[in-house]
Amino acid sequence: MATAVFALTVAAALGAGVMAGFFYAFSGLVMPSLARRPPAQAIAAMQTINVVVLNPLFFVLFFGPAAAGVALSALAPFVLPASQATSAFVGSGLYAVGSIGVTIAKNIPLNDELAAVSPDAGEGAAVWSRYLRDWTWWNHARAVACLLASAGFVLAL
Repeated sequence: MATAVFALTVAAALGAGVMAGFFYAFSGLVMPSLARRPPAQAIAAMQTINVVVLNPLFFVLFFGPAAAGVALSALAPFVLPASQATSAFVGSGLYAVGSIGVTIAKNIPLNDELAAVSPDAGEGAAVWSRYLRDWTWWNHARAVACLLASAGFVLAL
């Protein structure tokens, strides 16, 4: 069982780290680039991104660390010393709340609101401005949470 816990911990650490980088790329590169485009172009581009991202590979990368974290939280107390099991549990919680929870509670509703707007509509610029600010802020939170979760998993090793 120790080998399985080690493998789960490595998978969770790598997965959370990949997602931290994914979210950072959006916060640091994609969103600032879209902010430089006219609102109609930015809306159309982000609407496309929000459709394309929903693919099997993304789902594995996004939900994989959470699934590994759940399994790890159940097994670690029986295999790891208390401090390492605690680190694994903290990493799991940070990922679940900071990545999955924030995505469901904040980013998806904003994506849905943006999807309902015609890029050329009069209200598009106002929706985009609010979306850009709020979505990016919550995306920063997801990036930080994933990085901290990855650190928690690494400490569990």
